[in-house]
Amino acid sequence: MTTALSSRPEATPSHPTPGAFQPRQLWRSMPDALRKLDPRHQVRYPVMFVVWVGSVATTGLALADPGVFSWSIALWLWATVLFANLAEAVAEGRGRAQAASLRRTRTETVARRLRADGSEETVPGTSLVVGDLVVVPAGEVIPGDGDVVEGIASVDESAVTGESAPVIRESGGDRSAVTGGTKVLSDRIVVRITAKAGETFMDRMIALVEGSARQKTPNEIALNLLLAALTLVFLLAVVTLQPFAVYSGQAQPLVVLVALLVCLIPTTIGALLSAIGIAGMDRLVQRNVMALSGRAVEAAGDVDVLLLDKTGTITLGNRQAVEIVPVDGITEERAAEAAQMSSLADETPEGRSIVVLAKERYAMRNRFASQLPHATFVPFTAQTRMSGVDVAQRDGAWEIRKGAASAVMRWVRENEGHPTADVGAMVDAISASGGTPLVVAERRPGESARALGVVHLKDVVKSGMRERFAELRQMGIRTVMITGDNPLTAKAIADEAGVDDFLAEATPEDKLALIRKEQAEGRLVAMTGDGTNDAPALAQADVGVAMNTGTSAAKEAGNMVDLDSNPTKLIEIVAIGKQLLITRGALTTFSVSNDVAKYFAIIPAMFSGLYPQLDRLNIMGLSSPESAVLSAVIFNALVIVALVPLALRGVRYRPAGAAAMLRRNLLVYGVGGLVAPFVGIKLIDLVVSLLPGL
Repeated sequence: MTTALSSRPEATPSHPTPGAFQPRQLWRSMPDALRKLDPRHQVRYPVMFVVWVGSVATTGLALADPGVFSWSIALWLWATVLFANLAEAVAEGRGRAQAASLRRTRTETVARRLRADGSEETVPGTSLVVGDLVVVPAGEVIPGDGDVVEGIASVDESAVTGESAPVIRESGGDRSAVTGGTKVLSDRIVVRITAKAGETFMDRMIALVEGSARQKTPNEIALNLLLAALTLVFLLAVVTLQPFAVYSGQAQPLVVLVALLVCLIPTTIGALLSAIGIAGMDRLVQRNVMALSGRAVEAAGDVDVLLLDKTGTITLGNRQAVEIVPVDGITEERAAEAAQMSSLADETPEGRSIVVLAKERYAMRNRFASQLPHATFVPFTAQTRMSGVDVAQRDGAWEIRKGAASAVMRWVRENEGHPTADVGAMVDAISASGGTPLVVAERRPGESARALGVVHLKDVVKSGMRERFAELRQMGIRTVMITGDNPLTAKAIADEAGVDDFLAEATPEDKLALIRKEQAEGRLVAMTGDGTNDAPALAQADVGVAMNTGTSAAKEAGNMVDLDSNPTKLIEIVAIGKQLLITRGALTTFSVSNDVAKYFAIIPAMFSGLYPQLDRLNIMGLSSPESAVLSAVIFNALVIVALVPLALRGVRYRPAGAAAMLRRNLLVYGVGGLVAPFVGIKLIDLVVSLLPGL
């Protein structure tokens, strides 16, 4: 591996756009929240199950000994469970809306299945099995996921990607994969089915956005275990508190003990944890990325190394003409005119860029191939490695050629010309700078052929990439450019783009070996790919983002699929993953911190009658023991609703190192979690103290 390491300046960061939250979503999700009160659902969430049991217990106590205080506590404990359900229901409801939209795009299709003898039979699309060959002519819907094995067609994939522009799908190569439910607009293709009915890409998309296929991620499971352990510790503490209270002569009502337990355990993060995970997946869906596992989203937030293909990710992928360098004795205008003439019929991006450059920089008048009726255009072939034009004149043909240096110079020699010494130097200089040289030569009637100059084609680095790589470096992420270019060209582009490292002349085996090497050193690796040869590396990477335009093998190997097939989006995916982890950490910090104020509300209320000295802890000046306990319980419930928008939208992510993010979290959500409850509980107490009978 050849490397080019250098330090880069910091740049203005870009941020993922948060999903919009609308308050009416709370009301629409209320029926689902009520259904989730089922104990079979609650038992999956240890913290909230304890609150549910406490709600049942206090309701029984209120029925046995009715009173304003006991019924108020019971109702607000039920509200706490309901609000937790509401947070999850809102997140799931957004996913169901997207799933409903996807379902509307699906149609019951009839497939033209090919028999062994080559004849066709009409069968329902749901009866197709893996390996079946189906014919799809223009105007018909592709009946299932598969690969094109014959033909080429324009396909409308707007049902999947949302993009109205059709795409080309053809047999062989990396553009052969098609998705069931998309429509063929032109020509005819034969598709080999690669997925069973009910297991297509569209089916998986619907299951994922609905949340029905969402499994808890490793970090989520670990945090659930921690919250369950904390809940058990506080449960034991509250249980052992009553014997001490009895011994001291002031036994505590069971309603108060339940209220104390609910206020001590981390109900805020316990209520919002599921919604945070669902919302993280939702933010990816909003960007047309399908995460096939929640673990991939988390891994994206912990990524240490990004492997980025040069073409299409770091560079535009279409080499552009940036300069026409004439040889000694030839003017720039003459060299530019010849380069323009030889490119008029060249429909490649490179050819079109030469025409544009000649017009804009060298003031060549705009010409079109149709304006040269006496011209014969010579197309590019892999054998000749050059193209050009022969313009008929009175005394013969004016021949112009443009192409690879060795091919054009051979043409010059074959036509009685002699290569000029400075052509080789110009070709070497352009190659060393990371560009591609194209030599332009001509042969006028009655004269020998001669070289006129060299066109400098440059693989243009996308705007803003250097700044984005600086941002990633600030986050502690190392970027590695993967390219098939020679080391000289690769180094030049790597230096210009600002990547940390590069792998030149890379083969699929080299890419896989690099991923394994990084992982062996304890790093998490993310990469993109679209071809069958990328499949092993996509499967090996911790975050493998397959392009939707790629092959079925690539999409099956990756754990994410980008429906827009934009490799640069990998950087956004990493930012979304980090935002998910930061949101979870921030709300966990807030949840633990805001318990402190509840101690100052409930503990003095429980024991100040027995120990008057404890009244000094009533720093909020709460009205009475009953109003203090009830105010803490009400705040505990309302804070969940208040934080639902933040859980769904995500904490704003600012690229920074781990230490800086920790300081910010502790300052904003740690200190904020300490201060907010003191203010909130006091304000609630001012209202609660007015309740008659309390």
